Amino acid sequence: MSAPRPQHAPLEQFEVRDDCLQVGGMPLTRLAERVGSTPFYAYDRARLSERVALLREHLPPEIHLHYAMKANPMPAVVQHMATLVDGLDIASGGEQRVALDTPMDPGLVSFAGPGKSDADLRCAIAAGVVLNMESDAEMERIAAIGKRMAIRPKVAVRVNPDFELKSSGMKMGGGPKQFGIDAELVPATLRRIGELELDFQGFHIYSGSQNLKAAAIQEAHEKTFALAIRLAAHWPGPLRTLNIGGGFGIPYFPGEQRLDLAAVGANLKRILPGVREHLPDTQVVIELGRYLVAEAGIYVSRVIERKVSRGQVYLVTDGGLHHHLSASGNFGQVIRKNYPVVIGNRVAGGERETASVVGPLCTPLDLLADQMELAKAEPGDLVVVFQSGAYGLSASPVSFLSHPAALEVLV
Repeated sequence: MSAPRPQHAPLEQFEVRDDCLQVGGMPLTRLAERVGSTPFYAYDRARLSERVALLREHLPPEIHLHYAMKANPMPAVVQHMATLVDGLDIASGGEQRVALDTPMDPGLVSFAGPGKSDADLRCAIAAGVVLNMESDAEMERIAAIGKRMAIRPKVAVRVNPDFELKSSGMKMGGGPKQFGIDAELVPATLRRIGELELDFQGFHIYSGSQNLKAAAIQEAHEKTFALAIRLAAHWPGPLRTLNIGGGFGIPYFPGEQRLDLAAVGANLKRILPGVREHLPDTQVVIELGRYLVAEAGIYVSRVIERKVSRGQVYLVTDGGLHHHLSASGNFGQVIRKNYPVVIGNRVAGGERETASVVGPLCTPLDLLADQMELAKAEPGDLVVVFQSGAYGLSASPVSFLSHPAALEVLV
């Protein structure tokens, strides 16, 4: 029997039976028993597959879809995603090792990010990974390493565009940035690539992330294609690839509306024929992380005790910001807002109360839910934080106060 669902929780992503959340086709309580301890992250492979299918449905078929591993580098998740997408994008040597352990062709793996070490570069060059160059200095290091290894490195130019993605949660381009080569300097960089005889693949132009406004993304796509066409004129050969980034956002907080993916796809279908006139041989890539995995994941902690302080109920759990920094509000939120949270084994619950969910850390920042309406919980009940499939465990200070690490499972 399905229970009524609290409106604030994105439960359309998960089934509820007998007032208990279902994850990976099983009740949360049974999943917790199988995992053996809390806290843990659970990622639902069916939800991951459904999200990729949704993108395939709405985006033009010639668009290649890449998974940005920084959103969730758990090896089992990456292995699953590698069977669904057309390429992987990495941002560290550690992610590179995980990516190279998948069936993905290394030539469809691209490596972005400033400050790549020589060891990272050697591994990428040896494997045939495409290096998105962030600076002219990095280009010179890549060329020198490739010469010593007698391998012609595959490279792309990460461009810092002369525009920003409006309404983005985090701006990755426009103005001065540590990311990419300023657009106005790219022609000179292309000349130097020719002199160094590097194997030039194309451009990576990424201007922002976590955007829920289709109009802003549409405008960014149009500006990105125009910039790429302008810069490609400075290269004597064809542009093989153009990574236009992603930036597709998901709703985390009450009042946020889902991105109109159909509108984004329709706009791409409209403008791509014109792009093909200038870049006929170019493979267009959209790189997404959060949009692919965030809504497929939950974070689960267990209530240790109920505490009432001057009329305020606190549910003290064995999880907290050391495992899920973003849910605590300390991963970029200017004003703290609650992620969607439920008591997973009492999703609706007959008796409701206003409570705050806190962790075991000795800091008032250890707050997973601030005065939310929840089912009345008791010690042993399971607290679930939704929208937790991206920037969760790997983006958190797991060593803070030396509490045990959270587990991760793909179900």
